[in-house]
Amino acid sequence: MKENYTICHCKQVTYFDIVDALHDLPRFEDVLAVFEDVKAVTHCSTGCGGCHDQVLDVISEVLMSHDRH
Repeated sequence: MKENYTICHCKQVTYFDIVDALHDLPRFEDVLAVFEDVKAVTHCSTGCGGCHDQVLDVISEVLMSHDRH
């Protein structure tokens, strides 16, 4: 299991918060659209925006792991 850690320090959003938000979304194909949905749920990347790339990395990682199953 992946270790939990804070990704968005402004809004205190963790890796697991993002994963949970992804599991609540319907099937998705467009990473940028998914990013907007995750942002709306978790409020990550709405403060300073410094976590933007990390959030996209987590989304991509989770999407790729689900595509393999």
